[in-house]
Amino acid sequence: MTALTASTRAEVLRLRRWPALWTLGGVWLLLNITFGYVFPYLSYRNGGGFANEGADPRQLLADVMPESVPVAVVQGMPMFGGAILFALGALTAGSGYGWGTWKTAFTQGPGRSAVLGGTLAALGGVVVAVVLGTFAIDLGIAASLASVEGQGIVLPAAGDVARGLGGGALILALWTAAGLAVGTLTRNPALAVALGLVWTLAVENLLRAVSSLLDWLGPITDVLPGTAAGSIASAVGGNPVSEGGSPGVVDNLGGGAAVTVALCYLAVFVVVTGVLARRDVA
Repeated sequence: MTALTASTRAEVLRLRRWPALWTLGGVWLLLNITFGYVFPYLSYRNGGGFANEGADPRQLLADVMPESVPVAVVQGMPMFGGAILFALGALTAGSGYGWGTWKTAFTQGPGRSAVLGGTLAALGGVVVAVVLGTFAIDLGIAASLASVEGQGIVLPAAGDVARGLGGGALILALWTAAGLAVGTLTRNPALAVALGLVWTLAVENLLRAVSSLLDWLGPITDVLPGTAAGSIASAVGGNPVSEGGSPGVVDNLGGGAAVTVALCYLAVFVVVTGVLARRDVA
């Protein structure tokens, strides 16, 4: 436990002082604010004809109020947040090999298990911080918009907050673990990030589109990691992309099934990372 604690502290220090972490976090917050609040609010002010052509202005206003914050936090995570956290996981593993820090730690430091455990714990802390930070910022923006529009500030129910935070944490943890596994496999941060972006932004969406034409492909696409993440967001309250909602949000799986599939993928990615890390690091 002493070695694990030391490795966790070292990894937290590395991540905290790493510009890539703050850059990726800033990009996610910018995307979340832009698509979750700026565009819907501008559409509302424009009578529903800006970014959401033909949308009901009353619904657009309701979407940016404090009561809807749990949905706003999660709805962009299956695709955009997932791609960003995948990149973080891939860069964390790839840079560990590229900079030689993992080679030194594996051979002269606390050992592979402690190093990987510390990395997983540190990245888990990042995921929690991102989810909580997003919630706090979204709640502040929503409360400000409610005041500007003369609306009462109605806070979301505790159950909705718990589902939103839990769902968001599971989605981001899933993609972070996937990035860590791919980064450990390739040992090349650029290649790992490229593979992650292609998969999260293109491949899964293409497969789901093709599955509407090929019946046999449907059961396969229903258990892909992106489908599980999108179904979790839908279960929290996000509007599926098929109904004009956020990209990546789908309703292929029920909430319970989506959580189960996501947890299975999370466990598989962690195990795969541990197995791959046992290869020669020279």
